[in-house]
Amino acid sequence: MNPITPKRFTAGELATGILSGNRLSLSKAITLVESSKEQHNAEAQEVIKRILPHSGKSMRIGITGVPGVGKSTFIEAFGMHCIEKGHKVAVLAVDPSSQRTGGSILGDKTRMEILSKSDQAFIRPSPSAGSLGGVARKTRETIFLCEAFGFDIILVETVGVGQSETQVHSMVDFFLLLMLAGAGDELQGIKRGIMEMADMVVINKADGSNLPNALRAKAEYSSALHLFPPKESGWYPLTLTASALHNEGIIKIIESIEEYRIKVESSGFYISNRINQIERWFDESLTESVLSQFFQIPHKKKLIKESKEKVKAGSLPLFEAIQNLLKD
Repeated sequence: MNPITPKRFTAGELATGILSGNRLSLSKAITLVESSKEQHNAEAQEVIKRILPHSGKSMRIGITGVPGVGKSTFIEAFGMHCIEKGHKVAVLAVDPSSQRTGGSILGDKTRMEILSKSDQAFIRPSPSAGSLGGVARKTRETIFLCEAFGFDIILVETVGVGQSETQVHSMVDFFLLLMLAGAGDELQGIKRGIMEMADMVVINKADGSNLPNALRAKAEYSSALHLFPPKESGWYPLTLTASALHNEGIIKIIESIEEYRIKVESSGFYISNRINQIERWFDESLTESVLSQFFQIPHKKKLIKESKEKVKAGSLPLFEAIQNLLKD
């Protein structure tokens, strides 16, 4: 008995399916976007081209925080409240470390049991391999697909420990930083860079015996935010407390994000920020494509290997080796 060959959908069929709310079409299109195969990439770009005019209507929210801060519980509580307000929520992840560790959101999906079962929600892990730039590009394109499908709240989760925050910040409208009370000074170096990007700092797990600590942390972080330069958006970052486990403080966070959107839309920053993000997406995509094509040139592959050995042996200066590689 011959195995049944899965039906292959054309780019046009996938685009039509996405616009009509077909989840299978959305999943297959995202799989194409995540694929490293050249044929799949061409098909994915055709789908993106067809759905792009129908994207851009969501509120894109980046959510970050160190492991253990309760991102999964927070995202589920946040997402369910948004759904109760009539929104459709997509949860995506940027985790370039997943090629080594398997990532976290696969586990998060099982922990977000209630949200994952909602017809108004969609949870998708990040690509499991590739450079940070590649993962970020694929996440951007996945955002467009989800928006065209009809999701109007896009939550982009990141691991909270490195450069991925900068990438996420460059593709969202609002950046939310989850913190714990009494996390210790060992995180100060990481926190400063991330806090400068934050539009809101939320002290999570503000419940029970930890509530006094959370309130103190709120005051400390609020004071720390005064030290940073004013944001281009004109928005002053808020510091709030929440207990995602007990569903406390979530509504206030959602209302504050809505206030932010009204403010930046009326000032024109919302549109100008989106335009700047498109410019960055263009630059990153061009760089990635040029690098990819360069490393695929047969005679360059051999020359790169030979040059690397000479540099390691000290017989060829690094700068000279690079210049030779860039010559025709």
